[in-house]
Amino acid sequence: MNLQLLFIAVLSVVIRGSSAQQDGSICIKANAQSCGECIQVSEKCGWCTDENFLTVGSPKSARCDDLEVLKERKCQQVENPRGKIIINKDTPVTARNDGPVKLKPEQITQIQPQNLTLKLRSGEPQTFSLKFKRAEDYPIDLYYLMDLSFSMRDDLENVKKLGTDLMREMKKITSDFKIGFGSFVEKTVMPYISTTPARLLNPCQGSENCTSPFSYKNVLKLTENGEEFNRLVSQQQISGNLDSPEGGFDAIMQVAVCQDQIGWRNVTRLLVFSTDAGFHFAGDGKLGGIVLPNDGKCHLENNMYTMSHYYDYPSIAHLVQKLSEHNIQTIFAVTEEFQSVYKELKNLIPKSAVGTLSADSNNVMKLIIDAYNSLSSEVVLENPKRPAGASISYKSICKDNVVNTGENGNKCVNISIGDEVRFDITVESQKCPSNGNPEVFTIKPQGFREEVTVILDYICDCDCATKGEPNSQRCSAGSGSYQCGSCKCNEGRIGQTCECSKDDVRTEDLDANCRKDNGTDICSNNGDCVCGTCECRKRDNPAEAYSGQFCECDNFNCDRSNNKLCGGHGRCECRKCICDANYTGSACDCSMDTSTCVASNGQICNGRGECECGGCKCTDSKFQGPTCEACPTCPGVCTEHKDCVECLTFQTGVKKDVCKDECKNFRLFRVQDQGQLPQPNDQTFPQVICKERDENDCSFYFSFAVRNNTNEVYVVEKPECPSSPDIIPIVAGVVAGIVMIGLALLLIWKLLMIIHDRREFAKFEKEKMNAIWDTGENPIYKSAVTTVVNPKYEGK
Repeated sequence: MNLQLLFIAVLSVVIRGSSAQQDGSICIKANAQSCGECIQVSEKCGWCTDENFLTVGSPKSARCDDLEVLKERKCQQVENPRGKIIINKDTPVTARNDGPVKLKPEQITQIQPQNLTLKLRSGEPQTFSLKFKRAEDYPIDLYYLMDLSFSMRDDLENVKKLGTDLMREMKKITSDFKIGFGSFVEKTVMPYISTTPARLLNPCQGSENCTSPFSYKNVLKLTENGEEFNRLVSQQQISGNLDSPEGGFDAIMQVAVCQDQIGWRNVTRLLVFSTDAGFHFAGDGKLGGIVLPNDGKCHLENNMYTMSHYYDYPSIAHLVQKLSEHNIQTIFAVTEEFQSVYKELKNLIPKSAVGTLSADSNNVMKLIIDAYNSLSSEVVLENPKRPAGASISYKSICKDNVVNTGENGNKCVNISIGDEVRFDITVESQKCPSNGNPEVFTIKPQGFREEVTVILDYICDCDCATKGEPNSQRCSAGSGSYQCGSCKCNEGRIGQTCECSKDDVRTEDLDANCRKDNGTDICSNNGDCVCGTCECRKRDNPAEAYSGQFCECDNFNCDRSNNKLCGGHGRCECRKCICDANYTGSACDCSMDTSTCVASNGQICNGRGECECGGCKCTDSKFQGPTCEACPTCPGVCTEHKDCVECLTFQTGVKKDVCKDECKNFRLFRVQDQGQLPQPNDQTFPQVICKERDENDCSFYFSFAVRNNTNEVYVVEKPECPSSPDIIPIVAGVVAGIVMIGLALLLIWKLLMIIHDRREFAKFEKEKMNAIWDTGENPIYKSAVTTVVNPKYEGK
């Protein structure tokens, strides 16, 4: 387990080091031949302009390297141009106007700044802030475009009174409001309408009196007169067509592009599209023999669209382009039946909304007010023309400090009049344009006339290039321009100082100059002979390089210590380590500093060894450690380290809560049984076998040694614990023991009694035999026996 963790840690360090090398190698791998090429590789790259910077054999591209590496290589002058932001126009957003003078639309500013220049270097992002604030009392133009096919006849009656009512409601939002009206039916060709003479005069059936069919008619130019709107709309008549989809796209296109005829101002523009049917789009015109695509131009004559029979319906993408180009926000007022169709269309058209129109359009005014509030509460930034050589990302800081990034970074919602929001816009150049000329693009809020002009001025060359010497004498008598510390050769010339013609690159005479000691290897097989001079090859690792007149030297084939070139305490020059101060040895691995050998008592190596190469060499093999203070085999070692071993292995003991802090210098290995523990006689360094008890009174075994300044411990992973007693046999044994002891005592008592009785009886018998009885009679004694003789007894 611990070995795996150690391996992973080492591997991660190697990977990080490799990654760092790869990051730094991008500059030198680019093989840049000029300062301009170098700075376009990455923002981390710089070009050294020191005249004597390159060593013998180094190619010109070695001047381009990572900025930190150039400092390490002692470069004094580094070309490293940086990008910047220049604000050209920064008019503040318009504050609340409480004065008596009403501001004109062109005097109102809702977005800041208005014009800026970005100096861009490849790979270096530039971020600028853009403020947007919805102005109060901002003018509004609203154009009502209505379907006048026969199915909308009842809707027309309610729209006739819309002008004055809508004017009154919109005055609550703005004091500068204009309204206009237009109508549409269908293309005036078969099969969209009937072309019989009677049907052309009256396309409706029965007694209905309808007007002749038409494609689109501009009934009323935008006006402030609501009464005029009502009067002209009241004069309109219903028309008719044959198919269900209508020609509304033709009408929308003309409303969008006919700016003067409609009367659009540079203010908020609203287009209300009212219908109860679907729509024709590009390609449907083929049914009527119309194959020319819509040209997106205005074709109104006497307020009538005259080219409906000549141009096809516009495509959705074409409509989106024109509506966005002219800052028109569209409100689709459609019946419930076609809600799903127009909601899909809304997703394709920026700054558009869909409202449900009642069967007779009696809710149209509420629908318009609600849709306007929804559209105006959302701010979405767009850049219609994306620059070819740069990428753009957005971050929005909206109302209540809500932050959006990614796809929603260009959007803020729930914005009220007077609210100010901020957008942080990041522009990053990927490469210089082929012509190197500045690019211009705009950023604008959808549906608003105002926009921000951004000029991208790409940094494609260094400042030192403009200060060069054309046809310099330092470049082989004028064979190139001396700029940025090196020669930039004229066409057909090559070499460090443009000393060769491309036609004379390889000749035997020139190759002889690239052979060391008249040998056979050209440039020691480590480079190419260019114009009689060795240019050493580059290594995959940019930190490694060949050098020397014949590329015979390198900086990576020196002795290593701890897997580090020159022990990490020196530099490799021509395959020999040049050690830093206080280091010596072929791999600079021997430190002459004795401070690391001072023990805690102030003595060198604790008085038990000698300081060699920054480490103690103990004279007595039983002492170890960096200062000969550790003694793994001395008494008390097991007890000293018992708590750390216990907490690391079993997570128990007095140090279990502070184990990670106090037991860091331990390297633990687990083994299955005691026989697998390293034995003291098998090791080249002192080691001791320990047996200790834990808090559960269990015994655990471990070996302890100090190796490479680390406490190395092998521990048996399962402690030996005394088994718990079996109660039943113990109780049974105790009872049986008591019974047996009782019987034994009883038998012993019985045996003793028998022996005692026999002894007493023998004693009695002996005394009986030895007794002398007195035969005299007692005078007082009278016998208790009376003898009576039977007189009849004859003695027979």
